[in-house]
Amino acid sequence: MSFHGLPDFSNLRVAVVGDSIADHYVVCEPRSLSREAPVMVLRHANEYVGAGGAANVARNLKSLGAPTSIFGVVGRDGRGRELVELLENDAIDASGLVSVAGWLTPTKTRIVAAEPRRNLQQVLRIDREPAAPAPREVRAGVCERLLSRANDFDALVLSDYEYGSIDVELARVAGEYARLGKVVVLDPRATLDGFGALTALTPNVGEVARFTRRETDELADVRVLAASARELLARVPMRWLLVTRGNLGMALFGEGLPEEGASVDASGGGNVTDPTGAGDTAAAVFALALASGESAAAAMRLANAASGVVVMASGCAVCSREELRAALAVSPSPVRLFGVEPL
Repeated sequence: MSFHGLPDFSNLRVAVVGDSIADHYVVCEPRSLSREAPVMVLRHANEYVGAGGAANVARNLKSLGAPTSIFGVVGRDGRGRELVELLENDAIDASGLVSVAGWLTPTKTRIVAAEPRRNLQQVLRIDREPAAPAPREVRAGVCERLLSRANDFDALVLSDYEYGSIDVELARVAGEYARLGKVVVLDPRATLDGFGALTALTPNVGEVARFTRRETDELADVRVLAASARELLARVPMRWLLVTRGNLGMALFGEGLPEEGASVDASGGGNVTDPTGAGDTAAAVFALALASGESAAAAMRLANAASGVVVMASGCAVCSREELRAALAVSPSPVRLFGVEPL
């Protein structure tokens, strides 16, 4: 059942697995130039921790009404505890997150600053990263738990941020979910090794360039983009490839589409405030829409509209049903074949 043009996601149970990240924001106000060095002095105003990576995917799913469970690892540290608490406060099942002693929760500290009543701008980012992936036996345990609960879920979203959660063993679990008829969507970053069955892949243009050994600028040419898409579709068994293209919108290739693919212009009006986490939103909404029975083209349109909402907010934001419905009404963004009339 649709609600004001949107599918009802409340009966879809979704699992998220991958690299969860603590997004630490330090909010400041500009003060003066330093006498010690040619740098700006900032006055600390406040700070907070948000959910990034797989955790942000989970929050987007829950915000749209889908019961959501998250799997993966966090460090047995302060940031890990804060991240789990954030998820649980959003009524996300975080029982699948394993706390690992001696392993550092990936943390991105963003120093943001602005004068009063102006949009915050990122000044500096500091990444705190684990020295290596979580121990293999821990990751194997996550896979076992995810596999044991396969019948609990309608869809699986995998979120790769290069911290080692997405490996060949997890690819095998994803293949089993696909064999059981679940929607399986991978938002890739580092590897496609071992993936033998996917519903969809949702890379950005930089990731497509990396996987096909091209320069990112080359993919601005839709013919090169389509050629890259065909290469990936031939390499990884999947039904669709959704490419997020920043201010150029999105492109879709695969089942039921011509080789040239289909596209949609970027959604939303005004200037982008912060693109952080837009790919997480796109993967979440695309997976939800497919699981609800929407066509791939309609799913791209929904994912595009939701991404247009979150880039207008600071930090890793989520898109609610009400915001998505409003975005679709204001900026319908028709899906079109490249260079052809809207579908």
